Amino acid sequence: MNFILFLLIGAIAGWLAGNIMKGRGFGILGNIIVGIVGAFIGGFLFGALGLASFGLVGSLITATVGAVVLLFIIGLVKKG
Repeated sequence: MNFILFLLIGAIAGWLAGNIMKGRGFGILGNIIVGIVGAFIGGFLFGALGLASFGLVGSLITATVGAVVLLFIIGLVKKG
């Protein structure tokens, strides 16, 4: 059940990040990938800043912040 929850959080975080950065999502598989990678980035960033998140909402916020950062970096690389 935890794996399914992990994928669901990844999908939602990827979709939210897609809406924040581009105004659209990337399909279910793309959203999951962006959300999962974003979760790792968000966890690293929150840890570096001394922040902690707990529970389902905290995980979703962390993953979404990380996914937004990931999409921002991808946008910079594509323009460069």
